Amino acid sequence: MLRRPPLSTPIAHRPSHQKSHAGVTMTGGSGSGKVVCVTGASGYIASWLVKLLLQRGYTVRASVRDAADPKKTEHLRALEGASERLLFFKANLLDEGSFDAVVKGCDGVFHTASPFYFAAADPQADIIEPAVKGTLNVLASCKKFSVKRVVVTSSLAAVVYNDKPKNPDVVVDETWLSDPEVCKRDEQWYVLSKTLAEEAAWKFAKENAIDIVTINPGMVVGPLLQSTLNTSSALILNLINGSSTFLNATFGWVNVQDVAKAHILAFELPSASGRYCLSERVSHFSDIVKITRELYPALQLPEKCVDDKPFVPVYQVSKEKYKSLGLDYIPLETSIKETIESLKEKNFVNF
Repeated sequence: MLRRPPLSTPIAHRPSHQKSHAGVTMTGGSGSGKVVCVTGASGYIASWLVKLLLQRGYTVRASVRDAADPKKTEHLRALEGASERLLFFKANLLDEGSFDAVVKGCDGVFHTASPFYFAAADPQADIIEPAVKGTLNVLASCKKFSVKRVVVTSSLAAVVYNDKPKNPDVVVDETWLSDPEVCKRDEQWYVLSKTLAEEAAWKFAKENAIDIVTINPGMVVGPLLQSTLNTSSALILNLINGSSTFLNATFGWVNVQDVAKAHILAFELPSASGRYCLSERVSHFSDIVKITRELYPALQLPEKCVDDKPFVPVYQVSKEKYKSLGLDYIPLETSIKETIESLKEKNFVNF
């Protein structure tokens, strides 16, 4: 059983049989004249989303908790097109109506804002309430201003965390649901927050006839745009920064650029609907260490697992729905290399 599951380039319209190969920049401007909102815009996924939306020609309204904090906005203000088409709004997930101003007049909304911590002093107040109440507050604003489509950043955490058996032959797909009772039993508060928030989103959308799509990525890695360290990049940093052990945990892994592209296509393509699970590969931490060792033979990497228990088994995540967006995955090896090079560039690690 999984004890800690995964979590979170311009794009041209094209027939679904045409693939966007990993790392290839696509050109186009189908966002020209359109206004969209990105909540929690300073975050890891959201920053890439803002970058690609600006490249597509969109005007982006970015919600942040503190627009005056350079750590939250500096990297966004530096993006191409930001001076003309990026606007900042202050909004708080827990304040009812605080998203009205940013959502009003938007063609679409990307709701990415949600706390991502594995531990918290008060899980209910620090993780669960902002995730669930925040999602409902954003959707209430979308309802008020008749937003055409809302793309919600969920997680594989809301898909895979249950007592169903998992092994290399099991294929997880969009029909799977995490079990809130199992999350509570195992005290997986982040997983519970994503599970309850997505559940609340679908219920609200159905009751209020809002068109939503959810993106459910695994553990997101790849280059950082922001200057602060995010939780998923910290997992890689810990491996290469002197840790003596690796976690006994298995995750689906996916590149942040693929996640951002999937969000945009889920908004742009009329055929997009439901949930989209995103995982290039499901790998145990022992595999991540092995890949890293092959990429950086000189690095001192952990040799042993944190416990003596059997390794948490790997499984498969269906790629069909993701590929229906016309996308291919960036390989995990590339994603790990990009993460490490980015951590070096931003001085989180030195070797």
